[in-house]
Amino acid sequence: MTHTVVAVGRDASFKDIVRIMQQWKVSALPVLAGEGRVIGVVSEADLLLKEEFRDSDPDRLTHKSRLSDLARAGGLTAADLMSTPAVTVHADATLAQAARIMAQRRVKRLPVVGDEGLLEGVVSRSDLLKVFLRDDAEIADEVRTEILSPLFPAQPEVLGVEVTDGVVTLTGRIGDTSLVPIVARLVRSVEGVVDVGMALTGRMTVRDVG
Repeated sequence: MTHTVVAVGRDASFKDIVRIMQQWKVSALPVLAGEGRVIGVVSEADLLLKEEFRDSDPDRLTHKSRLSDLARAGGLTAADLMSTPAVTVHADATLAQAARIMAQRRVKRLPVVGDEGLLEGVVSRSDLLKVFLRDDAEIADEVRTEILSPLFPAQPEVLGVEVTDGVVTLTGRIGDTSLVPIVARLVRSVEGVVDVGMALTGRMTVRDVG
C-alpha cells in the first residue's frame, strides 16, 4: 500500500483533476469529503466520457442504456464525474482479497480505508505484484514455521521444503493423506508463492496447481 495519496475534494474542477493526474502520473483519484472520508473515485475513464460524447448525438437507446455516462460526460466537478459508491478495500484486507476486488470490479487502484471510512492509502496492481519478489528462503522459512510445525508438532521436519522462483515443493511421507490438500491450500496462501507441488516418498506424486 502507498501511504502518500493524492486525492481531490468534491468541488475540484475537471481541469484540476486532469492536471493532478498528469502531474502525479495516476489513473484515478479518490474523492474525499469532510475529514477524509472516501465518497467516490474519479478515473481517466470517467473523464474520457466527455471526449466520447463531445460531438455525438446519442439516440434514444444510448440515452436509456448509458444515462449515467451521459450525465458524467456533462460534469464539471469531481462530484459530477466520480463513480460512487467508491470501490475500496479495508486496511486489514489481505493482498489476495484486494486482488480479487480489483479483478471483479475491473479497477487498477483501490483506496484503502479504516474503520471510519477515512482514507489511509492506495493499493495498486503494481503493489500486489511486488509480493512475488519475496525471497525464496523467506517463503520457505514461513512454510516451515507457520504451517508445517503447527500441523506436525511431533515431527516438524516430516516434510522437506524447497522453493525456487516462488514455486514451493514439499517432499516427505505423510501417514494421513487426507492432509495433502489442506497442506497445499495453506502453502498456496503464503504471500509470494507462485505454485505448490508435493512429492510423497513411496507414494504417487501429488501436485496442486491452484
